[in-house]
Amino acid sequence: MLSKEKEFAQLIKSNQGLIIKVSRLYTNTLEDEQDLFQEIVLQLWRSYDSYKGDSKISTWMYRVALNTAITIFRKKTKSIATNELQDLQYEKLMETNEEQEEKISLLYKVIKMLPNIERAIVTMYLDDLPYKEIAENIGISEVNARVKMNRLKKTIKELMEKYG
Repeated sequence: MLSKEKEFAQLIKSNQGLIIKVSRLYTNTLEDEQDLFQEIVLQLWRSYDSYKGDSKISTWMYRVALNTAITIFRKKTKSIATNELQDLQYEKLMETNEEQEEKISLLYKVIKMLPNIERAIVTMYLDDLPYKEIAENIGISEVNARVKMNRLKKTIKELMEKYG
């Protein structure tokens, strides 16, 4: 049987994309992204024993990651004003052609313009989470999650046209 530490390390490794995505969407620099990644992992570790299996592990991880990101984001915006539209330079997670890379960069830029809750909804939607899980994570009804996402699709499209 795996030790708790090894089990947790495997969990983080298999779900690191989720943590990276949240970290990327709530920061403006690579250094801040890495710091937030570490803070999310720390919070996941601290709450690992409290995970009861009532929801999927990814749902629980999203909840912890988003709560951590939003808490830190709120603390930073109280003390320092940041420019959320700053162009970002991140290491590539996968190879893409230049045009795809530009579209992805613009998408991240546009998503970062959204308020925290909407940003979280879009993040989970892009990870193909069912509306039921999105709703559980945000604390809204499944119908409300669907309505918000439909509105967000229109908003994102308009913003991408405006800034693209």
